[in-house]
Amino acid sequence: MNEPPRFAAWRHRGARDGFEVTFLARLADGYRLQGGTTAVENGAGWMVEYRIELDSAWLTRSAHVRACSESGSREVRLESDGSGSWTVDGVVRPDVQGCLDVDLESSALTNALPVHRLRLAVGESAEAAAVYVRAHDLSVERLEQHYRRVDDGGDGERYDYSAPRFGYRERLAYDAHGLILQYPALAERFA
Repeated sequence: MNEPPRFAAWRHRGARDGFEVTFLARLADGYRLQGGTTAVENGAGWMVEYRIELDSAWLTRSAHVRACSESGSREVRLESDGSGSWTVDGVVRPDVQGCLDVDLESSALTNALPVHRLRLAVGESAEAAAVYVRAHDLSVERLEQHYRRVDDGGDGERYDYSAPRFGYRERLAYDAHGLILQYPALAERFA
């Protein structure tokens, strides 16, 4: 995959209507992803800002997430040792033990993390459980996910993706930078 661009943006459509913009920066020892999503979902507006730090292998090392809605403001800090152990606001969370990625419900970007980290060949598949952060209340839970690389489409890659808890199973398209282009029923790349 090519180095990521300096910024990317998605229109969120289907499950919610909104817009996401993120800025991607190469650091000496990894990457910083900083952005946010504003959306309306089920008649309620919300916004989520995030700052995610990754190591050079795209393993999530930390995430700081802030949200605002009619019910108020919240924030959560996640820290990982890079081997699957996590703290959430300084408290050890055994229920997310073994997860290597963070996945924000509010973000199309975070589905790029396991794709970069796993670097699957065509035909290969992998389980990629993630620390899942809900958009409305920033609650943290484990989300089982499965990725199967099916082919190289155009200038990028395509994966069959499933999240059984939500009954979601779709083909996701990524660009040459490993950023999602089409996330059916959720988002499409704008820039």
